[in-house]
Amino acid sequence: MTNRIAEVLSKERIMIIDGSMSTALEHLGASLNSNLWTAKALAETPELVKQVHIDYFKAGADCGITCSYQATIPGLMANGYSFEESEKIIVNSVKVFREARDEWWESEGKDGGRIWPLCLAGIGPYGAYLSDGSEFRGNYSITDGELYDFHFHRMELLWNAGPDILLLETIPSLREALIMADIAEKLNAPYWISFSCRDGHHINEGNEITECAEALREDHPNLQMIGINCTKPEYISSLIRDLRKVSSLPIGVYPNSGEVYDPLTKTWSKHSSFDTVSFEEYAYRYMVSGASAVGGCCTTVEKHIREVVKAKERFLRDGGKVLPFI
Repeated sequence: MTNRIAEVLSKERIMIIDGSMSTALEHLGASLNSNLWTAKALAETPELVKQVHIDYFKAGADCGITCSYQATIPGLMANGYSFEESEKIIVNSVKVFREARDEWWESEGKDGGRIWPLCLAGIGPYGAYLSDGSEFRGNYSITDGELYDFHFHRMELLWNAGPDILLLETIPSLREALIMADIAEKLNAPYWISFSCRDGHHINEGNEITECAEALREDHPNLQMIGINCTKPEYISSLIRDLRKVSSLPIGVYPNSGEVYDPLTKTWSKHSSFDTVSFEEYAYRYMVSGASAVGGCCTTVEKHIREVVKAKERFLRDGGKVLPFI
């Protein structure tokens, strides 16, 4: 199997990930006040989703995440869509991304010396479907079989739609990560697992990040990257160092802004870690700590991705040296 992530890293050393879909959509005027969240825009205003992708390519992203994080069959059907309509909406997330990539490539990317951006099919956890903040807690009260059935068809739909990688993101639970990894292996699809974490050493359900990496180290040949997202930025460097101790996989990180999420109001607090440390400085620290891919999650937008590009330039200018983790 071709390792597209390795190909990008061999050319770029550091891969730039895009930023938040939700905040960028809201800046374009989309209303996301729904339990479908960004899937509402995917279903109703896909042209805005396309524009978000283009804006991130322009900002410097080497890869982008489809607007499918909260697009699930049961979630869409609960909001009035038929089974067939729900399938089409999910598949359309990849189509919209590819259209945006083609348009940007012809207008700017090809002649600008940029690489062909990777399409990451974003697949959120079961907790995202619950729309109650469970992706920051885990500990679901369902069986392994129910979790498997919840994820399988969506992952199959997305993979068959033609992305480069399945991105299993904001995963709060090792149990869920292993189930999703099993599905990806059965589909013979390359994939990347990104955990959501509650501190500098533990994922949200409580396992140490090192335990998670060790559990995925054997018998997962299609796993091409591991990492962290939707986690406070001040925790990321420690988590990177922990992963490096037990895993040889490249590490991808894209933190949120450090604000606190309220699942009832679906809003973020105004307090931010970026008040004292810039996103550029955080991104530089992640690269020095050993991250191979860096971007942003909730409440980050194009300006933050431009800061990551600056951090990469600084990191390479300084010699691209990664500090020892001991």
